[in-house]
Amino acid sequence: MKYLGVDVSKDKLDCCLLRDAADTKRKTKVVANSPAGLATLAYFVEKEGILPDELHVIMEGTGVYHQLAAETLSDAGMTVSIANPAQVKDFGRGMAVRTKNDTKDSFVLARYGALLKPAPWVPPPPAARQLQAYIAREDAIKKDIEREQNRKEKSVVGRAPADVLASIDETIGFLNTQLKAIRKKIDAHIDRHPDLKDDMKLLTSIPGVGPETGHHMLSVMHTHQFHSAEQLAAYLGLVPVERQSGTSLHARPKLSKAGPKRMRAALYMPAVSALQWNPHIRALKERLAAKGKTPMAIVGAAMRKLVHLCFGVLRTRTKYSPDHAHPA
Repeated sequence: MKYLGVDVSKDKLDCCLLRDAADTKRKTKVVANSPAGLATLAYFVEKEGILPDELHVIMEGTGVYHQLAAETLSDAGMTVSIANPAQVKDFGRGMAVRTKNDTKDSFVLARYGALLKPAPWVPPPPAARQLQAYIAREDAIKKDIEREQNRKEKSVVGRAPADVLASIDETIGFLNTQLKAIRKKIDAHIDRHPDLKDDMKLLTSIPGVGPETGHHMLSVMHTHQFHSAEQLAAYLGLVPVERQSGTSLHARPKLSKAGPKRMRAALYMPAVSALQWNPHIRALKERLAAKGKTPMAIVGAAMRKLVHLCFGVLRTRTKYSPDHAHPA
């Protein structure tokens, strides 16, 4: 197997080809992040005498910019892996790589693939990708509403003219209309797809998981493959990281925060609610409080437990019950 590290940016793909895991000799290629650029990359690989099924491509998840490359190269028969940026960064430090540039990053990605052989990425089905796009739009509109509300607050304090306040109110009204419209589209999309609809019912059977949280979890769990609840929690950055060394360092563990920040934000308030209303998470709170854990550590544990419960109901195909163990 040959390894191709691809450092993704909005406009270009910096590529590094390694023919052997033990050999650091490499070839580099820069192509546009476009269908034409990917065709050029495929021709480059072909000229090197490498068949598609002999190539393992490694790239980081970079919002939406990696999607075209990942889907195109996967459809061409290449093995594609989407690496966690935080893990790749740690791997680079382990290689004593201090320089930060696109060429060096693509080399680190190629070495990461050659030495660790990450699991192949499986393209999500179209319905899951469409749901993900709807939810991303919903999140963006909510952020815009929050910004406008903050502007209104500052304008009121600053005694802005009435027509300025009226303009802000008009914008907020428009955004609220857009938010209602996109939520209707999300609900209609889920109703049209039985697998999404059934999973949504299972997720929202968990006390603390409302429609918005259910939508976010549905999107993540249908666009990624997770083999355990621990793997899902690790992807979301909800696993505790120990910080102890000898007798000099005894810091409190903190969440790794290695995954998508918007998902942790979406889980925070549901976890706070679940501390009161979810029997499993309420029992967890009591156990941790008895051990002297801090309130924030308890909330972090509640977020992690909520994710475990989400994984459990989908794995067992059983609605939440306070009497069930809901194994991970």
